[in-house]
Amino acid sequence: MMSQYILTVPDDVVYRARQLAEQSQRPVDRILIEHLRTLPVVLPTLPEDEEAELAALIHLTDDTLWTIAQEQMSSENQERLQLLMDRHLLGLATAERDELAQLVERSERLMLRKSMAAALLAERGYSISPTDLNSRE
Repeated sequence: MMSQYILTVPDDVVYRARQLAEQSQRPVDRILIEHLRTLPVVLPTLPEDEEAELAALIHLTDDTLWTIAQEQMSSENQERLQLLMDRHLLGLATAERDELAQLVERSERLMLRKSMAAALLAERGYSISPTDLNSRE
């Protein structure tokens, strides 16, 4: 099923779409539809502060995005997280469960920031591989 939708598109986007259409001998609307289909799946709604933090990444410099993409949880926090996860199977005190939950949340937020920074860098034309994210020259 198809729906008709009128969209005002910037000239530079139309120019690029026309170039791709000519090169591939396909209609411009097909080119645009194919590119729209590559958009990421809509993620569940995040807390407002996380949404704002991720939205702000688009305005950062490439160097700052590389710093975020390469960021690591501190060794102490990694070790503590691993210890608490190992002990979780045996049962944790309430305070330890709370600490574990906080460390997991911090880890998840870090991974989300890193992923978004890497995605933005890829959009800006950089090669993104595990090696690139571990150390950048």
